Amino acid sequence: MKLAIALLIAAAAWGQTNKNAPLDDTKANLPAQKIGGNDLISVTVYNAPELSKSIRVGGDGFIRLPMMKQRIRVDGLMPPEVEAAIAAALKHEQILVDPYVSVTMLEYHSRPISVMGAVKTPLTFQADSTVTLLDALARADGLAQDAGAEILITRKQDDEDGNPTFLTQRIPIKALIGGTDPDLNVKLNGGEEVRIPTAGKIFVVGNVKGPGAFPLQDSEDTTLLKALAMAGGLAPYSGKQAFVIRRDSNGTKSEIPIELSKIMARKAPDAQLQADDILYVPDATGRRATLAALEKVLSYGSGASAALIYAGVK
Repeated sequence: MKLAIALLIAAAAWGQTNKNAPLDDTKANLPAQKIGGNDLISVTVYNAPELSKSIRVGGDGFIRLPMMKQRIRVDGLMPPEVEAAIAAALKHEQILVDPYVSVTMLEYHSRPISVMGAVKTPLTFQADSTVTLLDALARADGLAQDAGAEILITRKQDDEDGNPTFLTQRIPIKALIGGTDPDLNVKLNGGEEVRIPTAGKIFVVGNVKGPGAFPLQDSEDTTLLKALAMAGGLAPYSGKQAFVIRRDSNGTKSEIPIELSKIMARKAPDAQLQADDILYVPDATGRRATLAALEKVLSYGSGASAALIYAGVK
């Protein structure tokens, strides 16, 4: 009998001590971030199971608990602030005298980060924790081969009147990847749009071995000689001049003569090229015509006569 009484007293004492102890929550508890519209939270009101449930935050940032008349605004609040707001509302509506509330994050839907443009796998994901720019690029499987020279990060902010404004930050890719400035690996908290524009192109045509369009990876370091190297070099019998065909912002086309022979002989500085430039390398028409005539004559001659013909044409 004494043993039974002792057990009852111990059980009552344990219950009194643990009246406000947290219940076991086996659901995922994500890192604490500010709560926003469409997020999923778990609300636990201890000793009140009828008030404990998972709640999807409305698109307007409000939630409503069972038995409560008024909705509670949680948009922009941290979980501890939401706990205090729910407890205050329960007291105000005289539902509970001294509520103990716990709020945990289950799903984030209000913190999207979009990575698009010249990446291998464009995607949008939720920032369930702080994400760096390099983390975001890694989730997109890295940069594509035609990526340009910079990354554009656009964030939405509200001005003093509550009107949305958009701010864009430019990050140079070479410095970011090279790690020369750690501050360029900025932190993303959700709501950012990360866009990597494709590189501009330069077009090399005319008397070159491999004409084509080539990506302009670094606009400050792309010159005529580099463009020729990407095109495989000059073909035989190139002229002394080349031309850069360029359009201005109004679409007006201009033709810029380039002293090709002097640049190749290192007697003139290399020429700078811009995105969408067309580098045209004409051939030496007279020399090519002479070569064609010579080849035609040699195809009919032989031996000494061919040599004499060659000497006469030359």
